[in-house]
Amino acid sequence: MHNPDWLETGLNHIWLPYTQMKTAPTPVGVSHIEGVTLELTDGRKLVDGVGSWWTCVHGYNHPRLKAALIEQLDRLPHVMLGGLGHEPAYALATRLATLTPGDLNRSFFCESGSVAVEVAMKVAVQYWLNTGEGVRPKFLAFKGGYHGDTFATMSVCDPDEGMHSLFGEALPAQHIVDLPTDEASIAALNDTLAQNKDIAAVIVEPLIQGAGGMRMHDAATLRQIREACDRHNVILIFDEIFTGLGRTGDLFASIKSGVTPDIMTIGKALTGGITPLAAAVVSERIYAAFHDEDGSKALMHGPTFTGHALACAVAMASLDLIEETDAIGKVRKLEAELTSRLAPLRGRPNVAEVRVMGAVAAVELNHDFNVDDARAAFIARGTFIRPLGRVIYLTPSYTIQPEELSVLTEAISAIVDALGDQAASAG
Repeated sequence: MHNPDWLETGLNHIWLPYTQMKTAPTPVGVSHIEGVTLELTDGRKLVDGVGSWWTCVHGYNHPRLKAALIEQLDRLPHVMLGGLGHEPAYALATRLATLTPGDLNRSFFCESGSVAVEVAMKVAVQYWLNTGEGVRPKFLAFKGGYHGDTFATMSVCDPDEGMHSLFGEALPAQHIVDLPTDEASIAALNDTLAQNKDIAAVIVEPLIQGAGGMRMHDAATLRQIREACDRHNVILIFDEIFTGLGRTGDLFASIKSGVTPDIMTIGKALTGGITPLAAAVVSERIYAAFHDEDGSKALMHGPTFTGHALACAVAMASLDLIEETDAIGKVRKLEAELTSRLAPLRGRPNVAEVRVMGAVAAVELNHDFNVDDARAAFIARGTFIRPLGRVIYLTPSYTIQPEELSVLTEAISAIVDALGDQAASAG
């Protein structure tokens, strides 16, 4: 297929994410998006199975989200929050306080999930300084976890299986342990917290470790983490950038699990994939340590576009859609459909495991394969699916229709069979 001039020329100047530019195939050009369909510049159409890195929960080009952005654009696109205020940011913070569990009542807005996690980590460290406990510079995180690509967040990602092992010597050493799923790992978590009083917080992706391969755990695991944090007087951070806003089958994984953290990060689906926006939402207990006449106890953090008016207006519209369209109900139906459609893969000889929770499905193979070739094969079958290592996964829009879902699941079945044949031949 002939690529447009802008794509060929631009490849000499753009630097793409997670890409070895010298060897990677040329990306497919997209000219238009609608619903769950990507229309390519050559006229082909693909059913999108990943929702632009898990953000487009209402589908592409939703008229309500666009209308909210345009209306706000006409009135007030952006004004700094330093000394000034605007309705979208204040209204969104108020609304998030009503939607998040417990006393998670105070939102700090930023532009990306990674920065939201950075803010959460920064709050955790300063909390102990503000309360007179002294410096606690370390964090405890879990194997298989991913929390972002900025420097502090890289340090709490899985150091071996993640994408950031190259930077190991440049990053602060953290405590990385197994998720507490049995007596041994529960004991190891508690022992680590007991023996290391310099830990400011524990951070976890609740219920699903996303970029680590859509690994799933249960509410009991989160209860063990919460109990350990309470026992050892450590802050608990839930990274809900991926799991929040309906993805697991409840508005937040914390609600689904019945476990409330001290700090929660939200992003990705917050604006339905229209504009960048994320937040660190903090409990009243944590925030109280910063609310003081002493100016040195203030949180000294301020992204230029914090509380971006356009993004906050779109987020309000996205939350409206979640409520008005029964998005949570759609996710639960989608969970049942994904479970049914992918169940036959459990018997395939090259399939290690099939996992489904909410609007997330993962088919993990028991052998390696060329991810670029697999991605090309999915495109050839009219789908856009991007495997993670040995894991082929779906994180579709909540609005995907049954016939569109069939295109995705049938493509996965065919590609799994083809990859199994290749593995058998190679063996």
